[in-house]
Amino acid sequence: MKNQKRVMPARSPIRARGVMVITAVLSMVMLSGCVPGDGSYSAADPAGFFWAIWHGWVAPISLIIGLFKSDIRVYEIFNTGWAYDLGFYIAIISGFGGLSLRRRKTRDE
Repeated sequence: MKNQKRVMPARSPIRARGVMVITAVLSMVMLSGCVPGDGSYSAADPAGFFWAIWHGWVAPISLIIGLFKSDIRVYEIFNTGWAYDLGFYIAIISGFGGLSLRRRKTRDE
């Protein structure tokens, strides 16, 4: 009996998919608290470079939320100018461009 291996039951694909869906929904809810256009910035207190990077990363989520709420935008109106633009575009390019670099290229044999 001491030399017997314990066999762990396999996870069901339905359960694993459910965990992934719940994780994705919770992540989207948490990220939605930091989207541009939510009223947390003003002309006196504009969004800067680092907030622009964050807004670039959550741009797809902002776009989806903006379909249902008219006051949410992809780009913060009250910003510091070119520094915000630079951070936003750096995040957009690195976020979406980086995905294409990770894909494997298949060879035709």
